[in-house]
Amino acid sequence: MILIGMLDSPYVRRVAIGMKVLGLEYEHRPLSVFSDFDQVQAINPAVKVPTLVTGDGQVLMDSTLILAYLEELAADAPRIRPEPGPARLRALCQTSYALAACDKAVQIVYERRLRPQEKQHQPWLDRVQLQLHGAWRQLDASLREEAPDCLSIAGITIAVAWSFARQMVPDVMAAGDYPAVAALTALAERQPVFLATPMAG
Repeated sequence: MILIGMLDSPYVRRVAIGMKVLGLEYEHRPLSVFSDFDQVQAINPAVKVPTLVTGDGQVLMDSTLILAYLEELAADAPRIRPEPGPARLRALCQTSYALAACDKAVQIVYERRLRPQEKQHQPWLDRVQLQLHGAWRQLDASLREEAPDCLSIAGITIAVAWSFARQMVPDVMAAGDYPAVAALTALAERQPVFLATPMAG
């Protein structure tokens, strides 16, 4: 299998860490949808990362769909999601808020880096930041009640999203704003699979 995308994308990093936790071997091609547009387009006409090229040459995208496929593929590996029931639902809810926060952080990065300053729309940025904080606030409260294993899909997603947001938009939120999220991330980022898959990679 081939994983396409740069590890500075939280979605690519999420999949890469998940693959390592599941014990799946893969080739990583760190191509950028910006600087390597044509190369990515030749593999995936939608030019979207992460892209996974399966063993039989099929192209799959979207980190959640990729991870669902990989978990089925690694049937004998330790589960990275709870069994169906209340624990699974809690993990899905936590994952959904982490992905929402991640999406909003990416929107802020794109608005600031890809749009000229004179064309940036502050009311839109204010709205996105409100959504970002809403997601983190809800997630932090959930983690104080019960935190997932840091190597589960929920734990990986939360840690990757928080690390991305803190590195890319540090002025939007302080490290101490959401202590439960920060604590889970600190634990996760010390794990060998995280250390072997750095954001800067």
